[in-house]
Amino acid sequence: MADAKKYAPRDYSKLRGLTGISDEQIQEHLKLYEGYVKRCNALTERLYSICGEGKASGADPVYAELTRRLGFEYGGMVNHEYYFENMVGGGEAEPPAGSRFRKAVEVSFGKFETWRADFRAVATMPGVGWAFTFQDPSTGWLSNQFVELHQDNLVAGFRPILVMDGWEHAFMRDYLATERARYVDAFLENVSWDTVEKRLG
Repeated sequence: MADAKKYAPRDYSKLRGLTGISDEQIQEHLKLYEGYVKRCNALTERLYSICGEGKASGADPVYAELTRRLGFEYGGMVNHEYYFENMVGGGEAEPPAGSRFRKAVEVSFGKFETWRADFRAVATMPGVGWAFTFQDPSTGWLSNQFVELHQDNLVAGFRPILVMDGWEHAFMRDYLATERARYVDAFLENVSWDTVEKRLG
């Protein structure tokens, strides 16, 4: 596989000074993200080679498993990029009044507090995965969804607007496994609402 086709980890070294999420937690998390990037490259190269040799076959259990695994690794890479990019040190607990995101929330949920309570409920559900606020491109409406693992329950064509990593590795340096709700509250104190706003269609 040519170098031009390889992914490189994005630089999130300036993501510091978050409220309730330590710099040490972020540093550890970034190393995990870099592992997803590395595995995406390795799997893509291996599958590219198999295809180039004319050996791609859905009946081949190795090829099939590598292909399935690539979806997991891609999700791990891309979801983390959404996650790190929608946080900022010194963030505000709420989007500005009159902002496009706030207006979209009010159209979809009635008021910001209802959206926030729904997002928090989704984010604290048992299981490993992610909390997403998606936008339906056909209506503009927002919905909160739980995405299992990295790739299950993603709605094809929906835009990720806000993304929170709910796996224990995202918070267990700072909180106990039973304290996900505290981590969710901390995450919501660090949202980059400017970034979230730019993701709206």
